[in-house]
Amino acid sequence: MSNQQTTKCGYIAIVGAPNAGKSTLLNQLVGAKIAIVSPKVQTTRARVTAIAIEDQSQLIFVDTPGIFKPTRRLEKAMVDAAWGGAQDADKIVLIIDAIKGVSPDVERIIAGLKKSGRRAHVILNKIDALKRDTLLGLAQKLSDEDIFDEVFMISALKGDGVEDLRVALAAQMPDGPWLYPEDQLALAPMRQLAAEVTREKLFLRMNQELPYSLTVETESWEERKDGSVKIQQIIYVSRTNYKPMVLGKGGQTIKKIGAMAREDLEEMLERRVHLFLFVKVREKWLDDPERYREMGLEFPKD
Repeated sequence: MSNQQTTKCGYIAIVGAPNAGKSTLLNQLVGAKIAIVSPKVQTTRARVTAIAIEDQSQLIFVDTPGIFKPTRRLEKAMVDAAWGGAQDADKIVLIIDAIKGVSPDVERIIAGLKKSGRRAHVILNKIDALKRDTLLGLAQKLSDEDIFDEVFMISALKGDGVEDLRVALAAQMPDGPWLYPEDQLALAPMRQLAAEVTREKLFLRMNQELPYSLTVETESWEERKDGSVKIQQIIYVSRTNYKPMVLGKGGQTIKKIGAMAREDLEEMLERRVHLFLFVKVREKWLDDPERYREMGLEFPKD
């Protein structure tokens, strides 16, 4: 990179309602799997920070948990983390599921942006599922709000429109030196990312409310002489009767989850992974400040 060229660097917060496609968009913007994705809402619990390079700009993306009306302590911590990520950013982008349109959760986010005095870009996601006239009508409705600068239309899943979005954001970053090495893609420790991969598979495999009552922690990480890595993780569940559900009959469920997680981890690490999963009961982890710190969340006050 020439020293005569001006570099840019800035933080971009991706906010939106649950399941709007924030994590899918983040992975597309970075070009690698950094954030976990599942069809279930509220999969992302804490802020995920990933880094992309576009021309002379270093873009530091913050994928925040979905913003909604919280009813439980963990949910409140997630929403607080989302707003915290937005307030600290140089630029905010609000991603909206174009199929759902301006839902009550989106209205709540717009109200929050207005209250904070922050402006944002709007990203209409899943545009391939709607007719052009419907999209244009939704875009016009959002443009009429006095806090939005631009409206982008994308398909985060297919990648359509993502390159144009990245180029536009890069041009708007403030001048300044890059904060991280050019080849760094994420700020989270690899142990944490590995735990998130396993939690993603639990979300995909388990039914109903169970995924929301468990957490995953990487207990040990052992580098082996042959270049492989041995990873031991603990899946903590909040109730004793959840443990056999995670294990499955004859241990089949946890074996399947382990195989799915191992496949992703080997692709991420580009080497062989020996993954060992254990299930333990920690009945009050949802009320334990230490568990929130493990997830990068602030323990909310009652």
